[in-house]
Amino acid sequence: MTVAPKIGLLPLYLELYDKTLPEMRKVLDPFLCEVSEKIAGAGIHVFPAPVCRLRQEVEAAIHTFHEEDVDLIVTLHLAYSPSLEAVSPLTRTHLPILMLDTTLDESFGLDVDPIRLLYNHGIHGLQDLASVLRRYEIFPFVVAGHLSDPKVLERVSGIARAASAAKRLKSTRALRIGPVFSGMGDFQVEEKTLESELGIQVEEILPEDLLEDVKSVSEEEIEDEIARDVEVFRVEAPEEVHQRSNRLGLGLRKYLERNKFDAFSLNFLSFDYQDGPLGTVPFLECSKAMARGIGYAGEGDVLTASLVGALQSAFGQTTFTEIFCPDWKGGSIFLSHMGEVNPEVAAAEPRLYEKDFSFTPTQNPAVLTCAIRPGTATLVNLAPAAHQKFNLIAARVEVLEDGTHPDIDDWIRAWILPEVPMARFLEIYSEEFGGTHHSALMLGDHMSALASFARMTGMRFCPIEPGGKNE
Repeated sequence: MTVAPKIGLLPLYLELYDKTLPEMRKVLDPFLCEVSEKIAGAGIHVFPAPVCRLRQEVEAAIHTFHEEDVDLIVTLHLAYSPSLEAVSPLTRTHLPILMLDTTLDESFGLDVDPIRLLYNHGIHGLQDLASVLRRYEIFPFVVAGHLSDPKVLERVSGIARAASAAKRLKSTRALRIGPVFSGMGDFQVEEKTLESELGIQVEEILPEDLLEDVKSVSEEEIEDEIARDVEVFRVEAPEEVHQRSNRLGLGLRKYLERNKFDAFSLNFLSFDYQDGPLGTVPFLECSKAMARGIGYAGEGDVLTASLVGALQSAFGQTTFTEIFCPDWKGGSIFLSHMGEVNPEVAAAEPRLYEKDFSFTPTQNPAVLTCAIRPGTATLVNLAPAAHQKFNLIAARVEVLEDGTHPDIDDWIRAWILPEVPMARFLEIYSEEFGGTHHSALMLGDHMSALASFARMTGMRFCPIEPGGKNE
């Protein structure tokens, strides 16, 4: 489940024109409406402010944006507007700023009617404001181009979604069930650092803390959940296995919702009850939770779980995953995990089956398995670095077609092909950037938006791509 980002559209103008050339607004007001509609058409909630000419009007607009809890301010210069009318209110907001550098007309060539200058000169108002903002160490994003170019709206949409994801990350409440997997250190960060640097708040419980919620799950709730599973999954698990997995899963869901957690992680070794309400591992609910926009990662990794939740909520089609095996001969990398995948990324109807589980005395769980949809995707890793800093590693990859072995259906699986040679990719990933072994995979190309996300969250953006300085 994704949440549409919210932007405050801030149109800037010159009061002098309203006094001396009032007819200009008959052309520019419809242009403002057109811009608002086109941005909304990209799946974004737009809150347009009235045209702002003076400081007090800008202040009122930004106050409204704060009340509406927007993720991003987008400025639009309808004409020249003096920077000092807007700079003070913009330096006081906590919101990121995108300056949309566009005009009414796509063409302003050698044969242009000079009167069109009146309707197409907002560019130098933008330059005035951007220059002054930088003196205050406010660094806005700038997207330039005519809105007839789809790439312009794609960039605006990407930055808006990045802003939504950044806000989500910085307010994440993450739950860890059981301790971190013993000795697994790459994703471990002190909780006070997670909160001070990324805004992530962490709580830890044991599986038995779920017991009351699990006991509260009714037989009717379980049957309703099974019926929904049958509609969307290829159900092959025995009824008893399916029931116990949904009983524990629905109890976990109640606990997460009641305590307003945005992300969670569990250590499967902590689920060691041989029978009873807690007598399995809730892998099935881990997968379903991701589809609902709740972040997840395995083994107690609340860092990656929070990343997955932020990206899934803003962009959708994001799953927790792990680099498992290199195909040295074929040049691809195999991704998988034990029993957790976001069904939104499946190439076909996910299979729900009973997985043999021998790591603890608990009973076998029901899990989802699937191949991940072929096509362009983005591998994303959030790696702790020295001095309480973080690297956001991102690489555009190609998800290949599904495997051919008859037993492959038992596995969550994807083979990805990086843009740089696989061996070099792995070298850069570990030697240059210190990537962890837990990652997120997003369907589609989100490299530009992730660069914006990193900037908004104070992370170092570390792309692995052809022509990069590390390639």
